[in-house]
Amino acid sequence: MLKEQELEPEVDFYGMCLQDADSVQVAYPGGRVMDEGVFLTAHPGRVDIESAGHTHTPTMTAQVWDGEPPVDTSRVWDQQAETTVRSATGTLQVWAVAYGPIEDVIELGASDRDWYVRVYCSGRDEVVRVIEEEGIAEGVERYLVQFWPQSA
Repeated sequence: MLKEQELEPEVDFYGMCLQDADSVQVAYPGGRVMDEGVFLTAHPGRVDIESAGHTHTPTMTAQVWDGEPPVDTSRVWDQQAETTVRSATGTLQVWAVAYGPIEDVIELGASDRDWYVRVYCSGRDEVVRVIEEEGIAEGVERYLVQFWPQSA
């Protein structure tokens, strides 16, 4: 592992994305797929993530690796999916549907590169329950996002 960052993204309208800082073709939430059962959707320069909770603040750990990381077994994950993303800038912003980007960005460490992305999520049932009972959920849904470069 080359780098690890802790972030607190915002989720609204059940969604968020990881979007290249400058070179995305369609800005989020344009083209968003909201089909039930869809967890991860790739677009040019962007990866959309569908949450189980409407509006809340999950936690996200972003890791950058120099090769494919081992499958994470540190907890039981509710969802796991993989895709690819191209980052011209080497920086990804984390966007919510209406809230827009958070201040912190994911620094990949290399620009003009294609990356594999593996996204894990836990706490999906719990975030639904907490939002229904308390109205506010912080840190209930947890994400682990792993990036590693595609071979040239």
